[in-house]
Amino acid sequence: MWTYLLFILIAYLLGSIPSGLIVGKVFYQTDIREHGSGNLGATNTFRVLGKKAGIIVTLADILKGTLAASLPFLFNQPELSALIIGIFAVIGHMYPVFANFRGGKAVATSGGMILGVNPLLFLIILATFLIVLYICKYVSLSSILTSIIAVITSFLLSDYGSLILTSILAVFIIYRHIPNIKRIVNKSEPKVTWI
Repeated sequence: MWTYLLFILIAYLLGSIPSGLIVGKVFYQTDIREHGSGNLGATNTFRVLGKKAGIIVTLADILKGTLAASLPFLFNQPELSALIIGIFAVIGHMYPVFANFRGGKAVATSGGMILGVNPLLFLIILATFLIVLYICKYVSLSSILTSIIAVITSFLLSDYGSLILTSILAVFIIYRHIPNIKRIVNKSEPKVTWI
């Protein structure tokens, strides 16, 4: 019981590490919360600080989720649920204690968590995200559609643990993107420019 609680706390603290804020302040002397959408996630980092910073923050946010979900295996506690523990990294990313509970939108950290639990599913959703993003050019819409496809894929694979996980993550992601949905409807949501 105490080990479970300790791992949940560690996962939350891992998720709370504000990658975008750290990269922005340390290397660019910029608080990305004061620019763009004001969000601490990778998408706003790309828009405010550029591709290099965006890639670094994306990888860091993915790693947070993967590391959190891997805690039971790293510490030889396979009886503990990686799904339950990993979810708290996503919560930490959305509501980070180190950044006044103003975090990202759960996409990259959710992906990292899935990578730690089901690498095949991660590859499927990564390919889905990139294809949808290329077609529609909206990061937010790609994230929402990918989260839904992750649920459907988990069901088709009869992976009911991942089905529960992806369903919870889809709810998080869709909820966090409600403002983006409104901007897509009124055509004010920024699009990705492919070069």
